[in-house]
Amino acid sequence: MPADRFSHVQTWVFDLDNTLYAPETRLFNQIDRRMTVYIMEALRVDRDTASRLRHQYWMEHGTTLAGLMREHDMAPEHYLEMVHDIDFSALTPDPDLRARIAALPGRRVVYTNGSAPYAERVLEGRGLSGLFQAVYGVEHAGYRPKPERAAFEAVFAIDAIDPAAAAMFEDDPRNLAAPHAMGMRTVHVAPEPLAAPHIEHHTDDLGGFLSQLLR
Repeated sequence: MPADRFSHVQTWVFDLDNTLYAPETRLFNQIDRRMTVYIMEALRVDRDTASRLRHQYWMEHGTTLAGLMREHDMAPEHYLEMVHDIDFSALTPDPDLRARIAALPGRRVVYTNGSAPYAERVLEGRGLSGLFQAVYGVEHAGYRPKPERAAFEAVFAIDAIDPAAAAMFEDDPRNLAAPHAMGMRTVHVAPEPLAAPHIEHHTDDLGGFLSQLLR
C-alpha cells in the first residue's frame, strides 16, 4: 500500500507548475512565449532562434534561465519578473486538493524553478494560499536550478529538511533523480507513467494519490 511507503515522511515537498495544477491549464505555455520574446529582445535574434535556444538551454542547463546566465551572463531578476507576468485566470480553486494536502502530517513545502512571488500567485489561483509552511523559488537556491543536486541541497538546508524523512512530488522526471539519490520518496505527477529507477511512484491524479496516503 502507498501509505506504508510514506508513513515515515515528515516533510512533503511539492513542485509547482504542472504538479499543483493540471498540464491542461497550459499556464506554462504563456511563460514559454514570454521567454521566447525575452530572448529575442535580449540577444537580438529572430523568433525561431530564440525558441530553439529556449528549449536547448532548458535541456542542457535545467532551465532556460540557467542557460542564459551561464552562456550570456544574464541577470536573473528582470528575466523572472518579465516571464512570469502572465494571465492567471485559467487557474481555478481545487478545494479537494487543498483538503488532501492540508491533512498531510508534518511540514508542507513548495519548491519551484520559478520565482517565489510567481508561486504565490499560482497558489492563490488554485485556492492553496496559506496551506504551505514555506514557498521556495529558484532564487532561494542561488539561481541554481533543479535538477542540480546543489539546488536541492541549498533549499533543504534553508528549511532544515531531512531527505530521509521527506517526499518529493514533481512533474519533470529529471527533477526526481537528485531527491531519490538523497533518500527521499519520489512521486512522478504526470499524465503518463515513466519507468526509471529514481521514480518510485506515479500518479496522474495528485489529490487521489494523497487520499491513499491518509487512510
